[in-house]
Amino acid sequence: MNKTYDSKNIQILEGLEAVKKRPGMYIGSTGPKGLHHLVWEIVDNSVDEALAGYASEIDIRILPDNIIEVVDNGRGIPVDTHPKTNLPAVETILTTLHAGGKFDNDSYKVSGGLHGVGASVVNALSEWFEVNIHRDGVEYYQRYERGITKTSLENRGDTEKTGTRIRFKADNLVFTESNAYDYETLRLRIQQMAFLNKGITFKLTDLRVEPNQTVTYRYDGGIKEYVEYLNKNKETLHENVIYAEGQSGEIIVEIAMQYNNAFSQNIFPFTNNIHNLEGGTHEEGFKMTLTRVLNTYGKNNNLFKKDEGLLGDDTREGLTAIISVKHPDPQFEGQTKSKLGSTEVRRVVAQVLSEGLERHLLENPNDAKIIIEKALLASRARIAAKKAREATRRKSPLDGLGFASKLADCRAKDPSKAEIYIVEGDSAGGSAKQGRESGFQAILPLRGKVLNVEKARLDKILANKEILSMIQAFGTGIGDEFNADLVRYHKIVIMTDADVDGAHIRTLLLTFLFRYMKPLIERGYVYIAHPPLYKLQQGKWVDYAFTEDEMEAKQQQLSKRANTQRYKGLGEMNPEQLWETTMNPENRTLLKVSMEDAMEADKLFSMLMGDEVEPRRDFIQQNAAYAKNLDI
Repeated sequence: MNKTYDSKNIQILEGLEAVKKRPGMYIGSTGPKGLHHLVWEIVDNSVDEALAGYASEIDIRILPDNIIEVVDNGRGIPVDTHPKTNLPAVETILTTLHAGGKFDNDSYKVSGGLHGVGASVVNALSEWFEVNIHRDGVEYYQRYERGITKTSLENRGDTEKTGTRIRFKADNLVFTESNAYDYETLRLRIQQMAFLNKGITFKLTDLRVEPNQTVTYRYDGGIKEYVEYLNKNKETLHENVIYAEGQSGEIIVEIAMQYNNAFSQNIFPFTNNIHNLEGGTHEEGFKMTLTRVLNTYGKNNNLFKKDEGLLGDDTREGLTAIISVKHPDPQFEGQTKSKLGSTEVRRVVAQVLSEGLERHLLENPNDAKIIIEKALLASRARIAAKKAREATRRKSPLDGLGFASKLADCRAKDPSKAEIYIVEGDSAGGSAKQGRESGFQAILPLRGKVLNVEKARLDKILANKEILSMIQAFGTGIGDEFNADLVRYHKIVIMTDADVDGAHIRTLLLTFLFRYMKPLIERGYVYIAHPPLYKLQQGKWVDYAFTEDEMEAKQQQLSKRANTQRYKGLGEMNPEQLWETTMNPENRTLLKVSMEDAMEADKLFSMLMGDEVEPRRDFIQQNAAYAKNLDI
């Protein structure tokens, strides 16, 4: 490893004006996601320093007035004069786009940041930005405003520390929607980074609240502990997490996996600490090798009956796995880094998993037998489900199984213009059918409880008429035939009653969509309707309130108290009221279901809908104090 890190390692490509003109190109958006991206850019630089072996602690603080401070104990950003700019290296890094040590493989073998653009982009999009550097026994300081240098690099005297402290305040002229950081968003991502980078201590403190909120994360077991954390609310089939690691050239691969008694699979691939939502070559190499190794082991140890064998989905049922790749120059498909395209990674992952998994199976024959038996049960269920799945293939909106009598389809054939309301019960379904705009709104009433898919295999799921109706209506297919591109509606709206039963049905529907049609959520096609709770009437004046507080506030604005009708269910509204309040695009409120953190969502669904009672009881006890209006 080259231990020198100074101005000669810094290369320059272009200036900062482009960032100010088009910030969305560099941070994704100027909404909350882009705002939080500023934090990740600075934290990523500290992580890179730790991965290079020079830092062990990273401290993130949210200060009053939403100022962010990030401190590490690394070497400190170089301060000597850069040969091309004749400016201090730190100033070159912070005022020039594409200037950084990440272009020089001797400085950083692996980098999670955006190739050195990070700190300069944050500087350009900050009202002000300050850096303190402890390096070579001296503390240095410099300040910038909206990317422009405001002070020369100051020598602030002797220091015994090493490292960098950065403080910045996001520019409210850029982030006009909000400049307030969400503590939970930061906490989840920082915990994830701690899992993915074993042995590094991360600390997050929110100083905006009293008492201050503080968490510290350090996982010496790394992604092995990550898998244990994700399986916390599940019944695991074998005690020890299967772990494999290896290196080919400068590509480092870590894999951790463990089976549980659930029926869904959860494989989370990462490249340089970035979660690749759409997978890529590392996930392909993992899946291919897993199927091959388990088939080979099963055949060699006579665990299969005649003509039996495992397909990919069979080997992944109930699997939780983390694939973490560190790559000096990864290639991604698309701007968002959601899919890894580096072809050589497929081979490296296959090699690492093959050696590690084969060794674990040979050394732990009981684990091997349990895993093969789990996969064989999945295989037999798959064969049983095949016939049931054929019934879900939808040739037209009016084909068999009593489907036509349930779905009131819309006339629009363009999915981007069509929406479907999943409605609880015939009464609400009748009002929705009469009140809708049939040109673009379809209605599918549910006439019974949806199956809790968290506790069922696909063959049993496909025997549930309500789920069958949804699959047929959406047109996507299910299981290995699922194709999100075939969806017939780009708005799938869950519209249930505003009571405990309605909330339960809504949760069951979301569980099904999350487990078996996750890409529909990822693409932003799934919504929850927000019907009013009260109707207020005074003479000919009519208004609606969506909460108890809103109803009281509107009553106080009136000269005399209005008559109030409490809606127990959607069926109590006539078609005109349902259209006006809940279905009319000009008036309605729809809540988009997002996939900001699939792993945390998986953990929550497993806890709330799974077999384990204790975690659910603990959750209820911890959160009971926050529950309000349980009947709405």
